[in-house]
Amino acid sequence: MPQSPIDPISALAEVDPRQIDKAELVEMLHAASHAANEGLDLSSLSAERFAQLISRASTEQLKAVLSRPELSESIVDEIFRRMSRHYQPENAKRSHAVVNWRIGKDDDLLHYECELDQRGCQVTKGSQSDAGTVTITMTPLDFVQLTSGNTTAPKLVMARRVRLAGDIGFAVNLPKLFQIPKA
Repeated sequence: MPQSPIDPISALAEVDPRQIDKAELVEMLHAASHAANEGLDLSSLSAERFAQLISRASTEQLKAVLSRPELSESIVDEIFRRMSRHYQPENAKRSHAVVNWRIGKDDDLLHYECELDQRGCQVTKGSQSDAGTVTITMTPLDFVQLTSGNTTAPKLVMARRVRLAGDIGFAVNLPKLFQIPKA
């Protein structure tokens, strides 16, 4: 009896990045991306499985994956897509804030805007207004590690791995407004 093909996203849900090397992780994500025909779609992974995939990946694995622009953008998009579900407005000290994100380097930037208020978190991809509370610029690697709990905002600021413009105090405390899913 012929075996049915393995769904690449289902295979990702079962993988523990600590058990494979960086090339295997890149290949699995690449295969999942090609199977979808429209890029990598990680939306079917539960928050916990997605968190496990990202938080258990080594820095070298993440660097290898994020060096592929199509995979990098898909992963960053997925993190922003999930932000509204993990936003905790009860932890906010201000009633309204706009965070402009610039993920990448120089001319190769992804732009996102997060409007935060007591009703929730609204994320828009693309051009941004200059009237934000803060603008945060960082590499995809630092962003993924920050949002997976593998580093902290103060560490990134102290290491000068993030550029901030606007309300720096708000930016440093921004991760406290989101519940990072546990792997």
